[in-house]
Amino acid sequence: MMTGRGGSETDAAGGPARHLPVLLNEVLHYLAPQPGGIYVDGTFGAGGYTRAILGAAECRVIAIDRDPNAIRDGQALVAEFGGRLTLVPERFSALDAVLDAQGEPLVDGVVLDIGVSSMQIDEGERGFSFRRDGPLDMRMSQDGPSAADLVAKLSETELANLIYRFGEERRSRAVARAIVEARVQTPIERTLQLADIISKVVWAKPHEPHPATRTFQALRIAVNDELGELARALEAAERVLKPGGRLVVVTFHSLEDRIVKNFLANRAKVAAGSRHLPAVAGAAPSFTLVARGAVEPGDEERAANPRARSSKLRAAARTAAQAHAGGDLGSLLPPLPALDAPRRR
Repeated sequence: MMTGRGGSETDAAGGPARHLPVLLNEVLHYLAPQPGGIYVDGTFGAGGYTRAILGAAECRVIAIDRDPNAIRDGQALVAEFGGRLTLVPERFSALDAVLDAQGEPLVDGVVLDIGVSSMQIDEGERGFSFRRDGPLDMRMSQDGPSAADLVAKLSETELANLIYRFGEERRSRAVARAIVEARVQTPIERTLQLADIISKVVWAKPHEPHPATRTFQALRIAVNDELGELARALEAAERVLKPGGRLVVVTFHSLEDRIVKNFLANRAKVAAGSRHLPAVAGAAPSFTLVARGAVEPGDEERAANPRARSSKLRAAARTAAQAHAGGDLGSLLPPLPALDAPRRR
């Protein structure tokens, strides 16, 4: 998340928001923009990282966002930087197809900042916030099944599994039971309506996150297939980066970070044998780690921007090896209940 990602308060899963780019100095350090380079900002938002990249070097940025509002609002930045910024309405998992369409199949860097944006949180009608009333929507691209559809259609068991797997909510069964009991009486179609239901079975101390935080996170992830998008985007980035090109990913919760960590560990791994067996030939490492472990914000940034507290950055450089065969990240993704499941009690 970048400038414009997060919200003015801690009111949605994914963190607070004060329109401050998270880990901005670290992103620029590891991305290392160079004059003449071409970089992809796969999660444009309000353009915080894009602006910083374009200001750091006389380079070009191809920015992607699935939210039509972000594309609309980003036109001022396109005009400001002239031919150096191209803004494309698309999912970032399709970044390789976007680059092909732009006539730039290979790039020097990709930055991904995963999660919900502050503009989405601030607009109650988008349905991301459990503090602002609005329709229970949560669709980043504003099409397809909404959070209200999941709440209405999934069984109690499916809801409990979704909330536990994607929200890591320990009281997921109690939340699912409360939702199912409430929807018998009246459809659950508003954000504050759902937040109130959850608050009756999940309790939080004053200094702890809002009781609805984890459930809203789970629904948002499911509605937007966020973890699947991330896994596919990592594989796409591997295909489009030039040798030496940098991949920088900022995440905000453990589910996202685990996918990035395991992907980079797999791609940077050297196949080796044991003392009992000869070395087994395998795919050569396609990345080398340029940041050892996760980079976290310092105390100063944590104090200035509460949303940064949960953020982690991981970075790697592309080698000259061929991209690995895709489709091997499925085991990292928690299963998603079918969105077309029949309406059940």
